[in-house]
Amino acid sequence: MNTSGTRRTAARVLVDQLVANGVRHVFTVPGESFLPVLDALRDSGITVTTCRQEGAAAMMAEAHGKATGQPGLCFVTRGPGATNASAGIHVAQQDSTPMILFVGQVERSLREREAFQELDYRAVFGPMTKWATELDDPDRMPEFVSRAFYTATGGRPGPVVIALPKDVLTAETAAPLAPPFEAVEAAPGADDLARLAGLIAEAERPVLVLGGSRWTEDACADIRRFAERHDLTVMTSYRRAPLFDALHPCYGGDLGLAPNPKLVARVKAADLLILLGGRLGEIPSQGYRLLDVPGPRTRLVHIHPGPEEIGRVYRPHLAINAAPARTAAALAGLAPQGPIRWSAETRAAHAEFLAWGETPTPQPGGVNLGAVITHLRDTLPRDAILCNGAGNYAAWIHRYFRFRTFAGHIAPTSASMGYGVPAAVAIKRLWPGRTVISINGDGDFLMNGQEFATAVQYGLAIVVIVADNGSYGTIRMHQEREFPGRVSATDLHNPDFAAYARAFGGFGATVETTAEFPDALAAAQRSGLPAILHLRISTDAITPGQTLTQIRERALAGG
Repeated sequence: MNTSGTRRTAARVLVDQLVANGVRHVFTVPGESFLPVLDALRDSGITVTTCRQEGAAAMMAEAHGKATGQPGLCFVTRGPGATNASAGIHVAQQDSTPMILFVGQVERSLREREAFQELDYRAVFGPMTKWATELDDPDRMPEFVSRAFYTATGGRPGPVVIALPKDVLTAETAAPLAPPFEAVEAAPGADDLARLAGLIAEAERPVLVLGGSRWTEDACADIRRFAERHDLTVMTSYRRAPLFDALHPCYGGDLGLAPNPKLVARVKAADLLILLGGRLGEIPSQGYRLLDVPGPRTRLVHIHPGPEEIGRVYRPHLAINAAPARTAAALAGLAPQGPIRWSAETRAAHAEFLAWGETPTPQPGGVNLGAVITHLRDTLPRDAILCNGAGNYAAWIHRYFRFRTFAGHIAPTSASMGYGVPAAVAIKRLWPGRTVISINGDGDFLMNGQEFATAVQYGLAIVVIVADNGSYGTIRMHQEREFPGRVSATDLHNPDFAAYARAFGGFGATVETTAEFPDALAAAQRSGLPAILHLRISTDAITPGQTLTQIRERALAGG
């Protein structure tokens, strides 16, 4: 790695700057527009994962950023490569995930002519990124890359897009590398902590909700100590369940889709709501109905690393602009200022959480997805990681699986379909020794199922579960509610997914009954290959609590 100012190509400077910033993995679909970067990566020591579609590559980078807190890196070609990658950019934006997308661009002399695959990347990506730019001067490569890392990780994290004109990459520069970036972690002030301690002391029914990004394993341990000292009921925001051990006696459940009604009632009844790290967006706020907008009647303490998010929807009683890790460290040493009057409420909340997800509800058809999830819950290693995309099948994950380890669930809060397989590939690439399970619906899987080939190529023994109900189930559910009995555009004719796995060189098995699943899972794990387990699910089995038939009949009855 050269830092002395010796002349080398801007592409080489870019890769050297990535190495200086600690990058170990990048995800890409190779393109002619950034060939000099591909050449520089070859001898860099950075692990390159070659993907089959740019959207999947971007989702892999996003999953890497979500799991590590460091920017996930993706390289794609110009035009269609970039527009394909936009799906992963949107996930990173909604999920507050640090990510950097480098995209090829036409030569500077050809711009503004709509040259082959030319795009205005600032215009295309500006609304869904923290910073979208184009590099014009090879001498500024270290500056732009350094700024990208600070921007992606600072405040509320998010994606950055940098367009790289082809002629810039081949130009030589003597620009020295920028020093490695260091994430800026704002901490709560002493006055903020004192006010928070006073509010807790005055409360009768306090609730702590954890969400957002910028968490670490140590921060989760610190927040656990804080909760224990104050015996607080702790809840997690949508798809942030790994922030708190589900079997800890302070845990009350997650505020996601179709949550336990008793949990929602507890949040509404709270007289102090401490929101740490999250935004309390549409899904965790239950359609912005949990709290009054903009002035909640409940005392709200909002602690968030991005000042632009505080007061954006809700006016907090106490606003603290601080990052979760520094806040958790400070809270771990905060002693209660008075008697703890809510211990019985905390125990009751945990008991309600356990009861809600203990036993799978009966389901039509041969395979009960709830029983599949409880088998995974009871048999997988504690540090196993579940990845999924979007679809009604995920309701069974949220209800029945109990996450106990930091980063144990990698899934998009943006509910982007096609995420589960790319995410599993990225996580297995990052942590090859951990058990990684990808859970998907049939429509969900086929949006990026081609990345199973990537898993085979790199020998990544992920287990992919495909819950096949022959339908875009979520849309069918809404269809039955709004237009009962009038099915339109939601039926699917699917392949033999087990044969699909074998065609790629992996392991495949079909599961027709719930009783067959444990042996199929064990066989998949013994194979040492990437595996697909094809679950035949009844179309009528649409949620843990209601079937499609029940939803349709209720709609027809005017319910």
